[in-house]
Amino acid sequence: HQWYWSYEYSDFTKLEFDSYMVQQDDQPIDAFRLLDTDNRVVLPMNSPIRIIVTAADVLHSWTVPSLGVKTDATPGRLNQMSFSINRP
Repeated sequence: HQWYWSYEYSDFTKLEFDSYMVQQDDQPIDAFRLLDTDNRVVLPMNSPIRIIVTAADVLHSWTVPSLGVKTDATPGRLNQMSFSINRP
């Protein structure tokens, strides 16, 4: 389970997908190294968002730095965080 997140949009239709980090060899020269993924998560504006995270192996962090959002995924524990996006 390295270098990817599994997403599930459970409040709408049952939509699930994995988002893998793009390998450095596959990125253009001006890309953000270690930040780009093959399937980007899409979050709604002006709507409550709840993120539930866990890990299978070691501690991981799920973050959106531009929104000031970060939560830790800890093995054997469910962590949840709620937030709302009010700007594009």
